[in-house]
Amino acid sequence: MLELLGITGWDGFAGRVMMPLLPPTLVMLAALAVGIAINKLLNRRLNQHLQGEEGTWTYLFLNALRGVPISLCLIIGLYWSISLIDFIQSFVKLFSYILFTVIVLSITRVIARTVSGFVDMQVTKSKDLPKTTLLNAIVNVIIYAMGVLVILQYYGISIAPILTALGVGGMAVALALQETLANIFSGLHLIISKQLRLGDYIKLSTNEEGRVTDITWRFTTIAPVGDGNMVVIPNQKIASAIITNYSLPRKDIIIKIPIGVAYGSDLDKVERVTLDVATKVMEEVDRELDIPPTVRFHTFGESSIDFNVIMHSSNFDHQFLLKHEFIKALTKRYREEGIEIPFPIRTIVQGKSE
Repeated sequence: MLELLGITGWDGFAGRVMMPLLPPTLVMLAALAVGIAINKLLNRRLNQHLQGEEGTWTYLFLNALRGVPISLCLIIGLYWSISLIDFIQSFVKLFSYILFTVIVLSITRVIARTVSGFVDMQVTKSKDLPKTTLLNAIVNVIIYAMGVLVILQYYGISIAPILTALGVGGMAVALALQETLANIFSGLHLIISKQLRLGDYIKLSTNEEGRVTDITWRFTTIAPVGDGNMVVIPNQKIASAIITNYSLPRKDIIIKIPIGVAYGSDLDKVERVTLDVATKVMEEVDRELDIPPTVRFHTFGESSIDFNVIMHSSNFDHQFLLKHEFIKALTKRYREEGIEIPFPIRTIVQGKSE
């Protein structure tokens, strides 16, 4: 065999070492090549033949298999290679345990990724529950725990004493992790009660406000408008706070802008000009809603007739730009039309001193 490989003159230790290692090495390389080939076929199948089928069980299962063939074939090739070498029997048994562990963990991984994908798919379809990392984390913990129990059972480790010990120590663990468990159950309560959804703009009674970006097993993260910093709040604090959700029951919000004009103004003209400006600004800034603005006079003030301009915004974030553009455009138009926005004026009458 060495002569066929072009290796001549090796008759001692080198030849005795290389010859036994050659078949296992070839087996390992062949197993790795098979794993890479299967993984490439899997990726090609997903990229070419399952476009537009992301919501099917076939796509979820095949997507969960990505990367698994390589590790699985590699460990099988390693076990086969070990069996070809004259190893101590205890080492062979050890590698058999490792092989079983890898196989079970690979299957567990595929099941966990498939179920997590299914959960995400159902949440996306229902549009009632928020798509958060908390749900996927709980699903993964349950499935991987079942996989670990199967491995322990194969090792001959009795599960019953473990479960008994967990039950006895559950009280101590619950007391030690009281705050963590409270955050987990508070997060589940927020999701199930549908008080919060990803993308909702909320304001807490503690004055934190922003758009909800994620609900994890311990924290809820919100992003304030115009601020690059994330606000991280424990789930328990949110569950116990008074929440104003500006995205429920509808995402559009009402913007009320108070204005005052001089007493000598033509109110019909003021209303007409104001509505014209408001309509144009809404068309430029926010075209998603087709709700016309309104003007409502309400008070004879000390130096002006006061009224509110009521406008609608399709999104909480749009209101700031909407107000900004409206105030600029209205001030300019009032000056062109000769409509006065008066300064506060007080008349002081001073009596004669004796």
